[in-house]
Amino acid sequence: MFFQQLINGLTLGGIYALIAVGYTMVYGIIELINFAHGEIYMLGAYLAFTCVAIFGLPFPSAVIVSVCSCALFGIFLEFIAYRPLRKAPRLAALITAIGASLFLQNIALLIWGGRLKSYPSNTLPPFFENVAISLFKNSGRLNQIDISWLQLSIIVVTILLMIGLHLLITKTRIGTAMRACAQDKVTASLMGINVNRVISFTFAVGSALGAVAGIIVGIYYNAIFAMMGYTAGVKAFAAAVLGGIGNIPGAMLGGFVLGVAETFGAGYISSGYRDGLSYALMIIVIIFRPSGLLGRKQVVKV
Repeated sequence: MFFQQLINGLTLGGIYALIAVGYTMVYGIIELINFAHGEIYMLGAYLAFTCVAIFGLPFPSAVIVSVCSCALFGIFLEFIAYRPLRKAPRLAALITAIGASLFLQNIALLIWGGRLKSYPSNTLPPFFENVAISLFKNSGRLNQIDISWLQLSIIVVTILLMIGLHLLITKTRIGTAMRACAQDKVTASLMGINVNRVISFTFAVGSALGAVAGIIVGIYYNAIFAMMGYTAGVKAFAAAVLGGIGNIPGAMLGGFVLGVAETFGAGYISSGYRDGLSYALMIIVIIFRPSGLLGRKQVVKV
């Protein structure tokens, strides 16, 4: 029972971590809570579904189209909704983010309707399953633990994406520019860094990861609906706060901790309390460590 819930929690936590990274990257640079990020996650699932079910594209092509489209949409959202308010009070940008979230939810309802959408049964080519099974030969029922090849694939893909993001931030020029802008945008611009380009790139990367999470959820639960971004977005935001808002490793850790806490709460207490228990954990952590698990205290200079 314990290991079964642990596997389920890591699977769910990996999804939360992918979404939470988008929140924390944007906040780390422009100190904005992009509440429309959950809807980009929802759009990623819908776009991949549309490419597969309506246009008949192969699943890998659908993933590429969805991820690239969401990355471009993230850039567009930053340009049209947030950039004009960059020097405005934070409350104005926050209200705009909430408005963008509601707008995208209603656009999704208008385009795809309110009914659940499911990927066709043959969405994943047999090649993917055969490769996954060959790589994870021990997946299946081990000591009364049901581990599907899809769960293991999700965990591995999530970890690989997290490693790739870490390398991008720490080992590339654009990553150095992102860290410089996070510390001081004015000084970064004086050093020749195009701050607007860095911010747009940050939105693109966060939106792309959110789209990947949406596609994974659509495949894993085989259910896509217009409001899916709200619930997952709020939980991912909680994961970002839990790990330390603005801290990328913290967002990853917070996602996994929140996912494990939620599944253990559902498994050992009741599924009706899973959300309350996960948020209670976040509140307890914030009370004793206001900056989050990996966050650092910020010194405000007067």
